[in-house]
Amino acid sequence: MAAVSLSSSSIFIFSLTTIFLFSISSWEAAEAHPISTLINKKLYNTLFLHKDDKACPANNFYTYRSFIKATKWFPGFGTTGSLATRKREIAAFLAQISHETGGGWATAPDGPYSWGLCYKEEINPGSNYCDDTYKQWPCYPGKSYKGRGPIQLSWNFNYGQAGKALGFDGLKNPEIVANNSLISFKTALWFWMTEQKPKPSCHDVMVGRYVLTKADVAANRTVGFGMVTNIINGALECGIGSDARVNDRIGYFKRYASLFSVQTGPNLDCANQKSF
Repeated sequence: MAAVSLSSSSIFIFSLTTIFLFSISSWEAAEAHPISTLINKKLYNTLFLHKDDKACPANNFYTYRSFIKATKWFPGFGTTGSLATRKREIAAFLAQISHETGGGWATAPDGPYSWGLCYKEEINPGSNYCDDTYKQWPCYPGKSYKGRGPIQLSWNFNYGQAGKALGFDGLKNPEIVANNSLISFKTALWFWMTEQKPKPSCHDVMVGRYVLTKADVAANRTVGFGMVTNIINGALECGIGSDARVNDRIGYFKRYASLFSVQTGPNLDCANQKSF
């Protein structure tokens, strides 16, 4: 057979067409399966029973409207796979952000897993979370890159990358993550959806797209909610046996999965996983 020769312009047009069609496909999936059909305002408020209590510093900040608007920036979130997969991903995401922002305690009213989204920024941070080895994301004088928002976005390199992706200056104005509820939710979803090698994206893990590498197998990492915890905070919580923080994440996930009428799936903890 004769070889087909393509000009550079033809290849460029083909590539743009492929990207365009892929984008259209993602948006069509999001339009066909909007998040609001799986989590309406009533369910949202049931999940986060106490987020607007006066005892919570973030009261009235994490609105349902901001959450739904933020998801539209990430059309693959909660729209990928079967109905059960879609529900499980949403439940997993909300469980992880609930642990990061939770204000519950063992004897709290309605149980400890009804107090997600209580905080919007880290209290008494131990440092300003500036790692000056990341020259591409230089710290701005006097700024703190402490945990903020649903996922508690931390460190200058995360603020810089999130800001670039979402259209705000995360290095000069990190405070916006705790002052603007829409941007706050966007940063959490950005972290969830974005691969940061060698870490996969939390999204790919929860929807079953991620294939374990040799390094994962050697580190005893398994696909499931436990790997998501490893991605988020594995250096502090994983590979150390049973851990109260990990168990708290799992507690939220089990409650939310039940409310979504979906199974959690296997591999919930990361007790025996080495961190990335």
